[in-house]
Amino acid sequence: MAAQRKRNPNGAGTITQRKDGRFQAAVYVLQPDGTRARKFAYGKTWAECDAKRRALLDKVDQGVPVPTRSAKLSEWLPYWLDNVIKPRRKLSTYDKYEAHVRLYLVPLIGTKRLESLGVADVRRFLVQLEKTTTAATAKESHRVLRTALSAACREELITRNVVTLVEPPRPKARELKPWSLDETLDFLAAARRDPLYAAFVLAIAMGLRRGELIGLRWVDLDLDNRVLYVRQQTQRRRGVLYDDDPKGRRRRAVPLPAMCIAPLRWHRMRQNDQRTKAGEKWEEGGYVFTTRTGRPVEPRNVYRSFTRVADSAGLRVIRLHDARHGCATLLTAAGVAPRVVMEILGHSQISITMDVYTHVVQDTQREAISHMDRLLKRRPGRP
Repeated sequence: MAAQRKRNPNGAGTITQRKDGRFQAAVYVLQPDGTRARKFAYGKTWAECDAKRRALLDKVDQGVPVPTRSAKLSEWLPYWLDNVIKPRRKLSTYDKYEAHVRLYLVPLIGTKRLESLGVADVRRFLVQLEKTTTAATAKESHRVLRTALSAACREELITRNVVTLVEPPRPKARELKPWSLDETLDFLAAARRDPLYAAFVLAIAMGLRRGELIGLRWVDLDLDNRVLYVRQQTQRRRGVLYDDDPKGRRRRAVPLPAMCIAPLRWHRMRQNDQRTKAGEKWEEGGYVFTTRTGRPVEPRNVYRSFTRVADSAGLRVIRLHDARHGCATLLTAAGVAPRVVMEILGHSQISITMDVYTHVVQDTQREAISHMDRLLKRRPGRP
């Protein structure tokens, strides 16, 4: 008869033999929500069960959560949003992820458990979502789910991320139709008397995003040295205007074109007059583009003014963001290197610049390759 083994110290777990002959280890482990619960492990022999007990204790010592059962996606995704995304990501990112979790992931695939989720489950989910919404929405949900499961891998709740094994949907690229040079000049002529004329000049000449325009402060402008600093953006979320880092947290300093100086100086004089008329009602925030009381302008009002001017000039109405595309189109057509265009616009990767403005790059390539006809043209008298 085997000698009875010594009792494990407190907190080291226990090993008992079941009626079916297998051995069972029980250890109190940390849960993802911070509580402690009992976790069981099984083995055919005492030694095998003891090895599993020690592995669990190692995770306890390291503070690694070990769920007593695999959490459902409907349980993990809200925890991930509140404890991983919300403290570290921008509010706009959190809102976008939360919408996909609430509208698509939890209703369609939330009953699946993390460990049992398979490649086929993810593929069926994406096919169903693409049929009911769009390929772009399905692609974004794929990215949200992949990011959530990557966090689960880091917390050692699962051993692999099955979403990385499934190719995301391929939405059709949106055809860009920015204004031509003549259309752009017509718009600027029509907008000259608009209170937001300086903002439109910056959007067209420098490709600033709408949030970057609204969040621009006078301290960000060095008109004497002709430099603009993009340090923040202003967004409206949940009914509140708030300042945030630029997209991709890419702050940048961009030289100001000479055509932007006069409109900005005129705008500053006009704002000084408004400040005097408003008196005590003026709310000083240092913003360049403000209401009559000094508050930053509403994002939707900037777009409304933009489309109103375009319509009054008889131009086809485009998005304000398309003026940013137009800026890159003009820069690329003028022979500016894509890397420089990338820095001016604040893209995080050169691939974004190249993908968005492929039609302009192709024209440049066509012009360059035409030189091969001249270089390789057959000499007279030779076959």
